[in-house]
Amino acid sequence: MHEVHATTLPNGLQVLIQESHAAPVATFWVWYRVGSRNEPSGYTGISHWVEHMLFKGTPAHPSGTLTRLIDRLGGRWNAFTWKDYTAYFEVMPVEHIGVAVRLEADRMQNTIFDPEVVANERTVIISEREGAENYPAYYLREEVEALAFKAHPYRQPVIGWKGDLRAITRDDLYHHYRTYYHPSNAIAVAVGDFDPGQVAALITEAFGPVAPGDPIPAVRAEEPEQEGERRVVLRRPGGATALLQMAFHVPRAGHPDLPALLVLDGILSGFKGVVPFDGGTGGRSSRLYRALVDGGLATEVGSGLTPSVDPTLFRIGATARSGVAAGALEAAVNREIARLHDEPADSAEMARVKRQAQAQFVYLRDGVFRRAMSLGMFEAVEWPQTTQALIESVEGVSSVEVTRVARTYLSDRRCTVGHYLPEDGPEGGVAEVVS
Repeated sequence: MHEVHATTLPNGLQVLIQESHAAPVATFWVWYRVGSRNEPSGYTGISHWVEHMLFKGTPAHPSGTLTRLIDRLGGRWNAFTWKDYTAYFEVMPVEHIGVAVRLEADRMQNTIFDPEVVANERTVIISEREGAENYPAYYLREEVEALAFKAHPYRQPVIGWKGDLRAITRDDLYHHYRTYYHPSNAIAVAVGDFDPGQVAALITEAFGPVAPGDPIPAVRAEEPEQEGERRVVLRRPGGATALLQMAFHVPRAGHPDLPALLVLDGILSGFKGVVPFDGGTGGRSSRLYRALVDGGLATEVGSGLTPSVDPTLFRIGATARSGVAAGALEAAVNREIARLHDEPADSAEMARVKRQAQAQFVYLRDGVFRRAMSLGMFEAVEWPQTTQALIESVEGVSSVEVTRVARTYLSDRRCTVGHYLPEDGPEGGVAEVVS
């Protein structure tokens, strides 16, 4: 694999470039260090809304022309917002990579926030929010996050609370854009079948003249240590079966315990990739699958964590089979957690999880898109390891370390438990929160 060329322009833009000659394509990304983590109370969802606005045009690329331009060149583009970052990307035939670079430099400075377009987009985003609310697992996740975090803005949903979405103004959006969208708060990533020096020159030419911007407001909120189990029971119409979600406080990206936590996750439900919104392996040989799905309690079960700038959550979730209570799922999960505390994984299980990890890391390097995503995400969450270093760290994790992190982090005092009970389901009682 070719080395990553890392530079920083005088205006503060971080630039990561890696050549890859498997196919005549290239991808260009710009990551901004802004997400729901950076949103003050009353403005939740504003980062995601600004993401939408960057597709509405600039004076040089009026609304409606951007997608046609990318399509005409045989490319694709999109974006996503998460708690720690907002990322924009294009995948193009390599000869058109310069178009992507110039387009992103233009959007960084010149996006139009037309009041009428803002009003139309409010309707779109509220509809998106209401669509998500139709899924019980989404609704329960919001409740669990809001209870697990008392002080830190990770408690806020990326899409925002509906009351805030109704109140945010065009000027609020534009102020957020001007505050966070500038070179000193951004990372440019290019991976593809090109000469790195030529692409570096394109990036410097397009982004070099952009003013660096002011320092971004610091996120000073620090989550106090959780001192005991918290619990929410949610009853709503919709959904045919009960759901369980459990969330445990774990360290931020870069913490030395993270590789062991990734292996622990692999033991519970199969090793996953570490890039945003990545899927898992299915984990049919994993402990949770065997105990809950093969055991006839659940139709699906999983676990995972997303490396983050600040301490985050390790999650376990399960969907009950018809007639099975959420409490039965919780009891089964707790038995598997107790096994992790008491019984070190044997050599065969550790070897199987590490083989899954190797497969995921090979997949991570397969193609320009995933390489660029991993490079940007690692930098955005201030994760000091390279992919190769992470591979080596995971390979070196011992069963003793897995037991230690299980005892340290998967404990009652660090846990928030959520039950979703269908309103017309068999379990009685009223919705309650215990903290």
